[in-house]
Amino acid sequence: QVQLVESGGGLVQAGGSLRLSCAASGSTFSRDAMGWFRQAPGKEREFVAVISWNGSTLQANSVKGRFTISRDNAKNTVYLQMNNLKPEDTAVYYCAAGSYSSWPGRYDYWGQGTQVTVSS
Repeated sequence: QVQLVESGGGLVQAGGSLRLSCAASGSTFSRDAMGWFRQAPGKEREFVAVISWNGSTLQANSVKGRFTISRDNAKNTVYLQMNNLKPEDTAVYYCAAGSYSSWPGRYDYWGQGTQVTVSS
């Protein structure tokens, strides 16, 4: 069993930065791919980024060059550094543990989400 707890969300002006953290408990963290997804009101959950157990990464085109995913296996934590934020980045952000994929169905465990609001 894996439990995921996100933190670091908040309200920021357009052009600003936030760093999200996701702390994981459970013995499989170092072997799992960790992903970030987001969901805006009235929209489907959307892939943001994923990092494999050994550090390979994949980002959605909408965040390339602005968001960076990283992980610290010693701390069982995955991060999402978000720079140059735009109002369209406003959403609830979720971390997830599972397979290296952009499809939500490939993830077994999800956090409760953290709200990110970007004002114009």
